[in-house]
Amino acid sequence: MPVFKTPFNGYSVKFSPFYENQVAVATAQNFGILGNGRVHVLQLGPTITERAAFDTADGVYDVCWSESHDSLIVAAVADGSLKIYDLSLPAAANPIRSLHEHARECHGVDFNTVRKDSFLSASWDDTVKLWTVDRPASVRTFKEHAYCVYAAAWNPRHADVFASASGDCTARIWDVREPGSTMILPAHEFEILACDWNKYEDCIIATASVDKSIKVWDVRNYRVPLAVLNGHGYAVRKVKFSPHRASMIASCSYDMSVCLWDYMVEDALIGRYDHHTEFAVGVDMSVLVEGLLASTGWDELVYVWQHGTDPRAP
Repeated sequence: MPVFKTPFNGYSVKFSPFYENQVAVATAQNFGILGNGRVHVLQLGPTITERAAFDTADGVYDVCWSESHDSLIVAAVADGSLKIYDLSLPAAANPIRSLHEHARECHGVDFNTVRKDSFLSASWDDTVKLWTVDRPASVRTFKEHAYCVYAAAWNPRHADVFASASGDCTARIWDVREPGSTMILPAHEFEILACDWNKYEDCIIATASVDKSIKVWDVRNYRVPLAVLNGHGYAVRKVKFSPHRASMIASCSYDMSVCLWDYMVEDALIGRYDHHTEFAVGVDMSVLVEGLLASTGWDELVYVWQHGTDPRAP
């Protein structure tokens, strides 16, 4: 499958929920420490071509497609801002909105798949914020975590429920109708870098940590995890449940690998891809094409491939 070279270090990659041949990529210069950023929108085919690119003054750590407008994407930027881009407009007209409330780096963004105008941002200022596309200010701020919030993820079935993953070693479950979090999950003894909900079982969540493990939990009975997935050699940076197979999980790690897991079987590691030559920090699975994966990393490369094939094969 084809490969795309980005000028900066890759941070996040997301398939379009509308078009099977489009992905968005978040990148940051100088490994995200200092410098510019760029959002790429790529067209998949025999080769990968760039449909659009948007430059930012600071690194871009995450990107997410709107669930209601096929041309809208939201970027999480290192200056604490969220920038909304409209692919149907010329570059000079973008971003159409810049939302700047977070006091520190904005590290994650996630669109609600049920209430499709709402999205979340996760920040190193220890908070999660709720936004809607049409409002210039956040709807609400969720502040309980004691350290950086690296990710927030909406429940795929319940419009008001989301999870957050933090460097304070907890994941929290929230209901936007409630004043505070509804559950505190002391999931790991080290920082939690990512979380995601199962797309078929709305009470099951996965957490990924600096401790090199992924844990799968049932939030109805979370004293012990349903599964502990060990196999990465360094911190696990992202975790994603498959949109097609209930028990399949994709992950990527500072060990430069992308792994596929089936948490319901004893030998849970069902695929390992070692195509990156630097930290692998972004991974996604296509909602529209079963088995289609994308990854990006600090080697400035974006790979798109079918599960079971070699990502480096032409």
